[in-house]
Amino acid sequence: MPRSQGPAGPIACLNLSLQLYNNLVMTESLTPVFSALADPTRQTILERLRAGEASASALAEPFAMSQPAVSRHLKVLERAGLITHRRSGTRRMFRIAPHRLAQLESWLETFRSTMEANYARLDALLYETDTLRKDTSP
Repeated sequence: MPRSQGPAGPIACLNLSLQLYNNLVMTESLTPVFSALADPTRQTILERLRAGEASASALAEPFAMSQPAVSRHLKVLERAGLITHRRSGTRRMFRIAPHRLAQLESWLETFRSTMEANYARLDALLYETDTLRKDTSP
């Protein structure tokens, strides 16, 4: 099979290079998201915000930590683009920023689809190997 038509041909290599570049750029922009999500307190805050908008004091209630400590967690989430806030009188109301989660989901989807393709190729190889083994056995 000519090299340009095989799985490692120039077009496939170019597509792989573009995919790797896009993943690298996306990973760099998602680094603050992964850092923010690494903390269990921030994960819990995001879980709470799934139910809807909440004030900083309401978000702090379930935690055995000071309000300033919770505010620092909220700042990390906000800098990562995972949440936004608005003023309501003297209170700050927080909500999830869905566009950032969509970026994360898109990035994860590239890995999911790559892994599914890898498993499909492995399944085909195992099937072929099993078929050959059965055909050559006495």
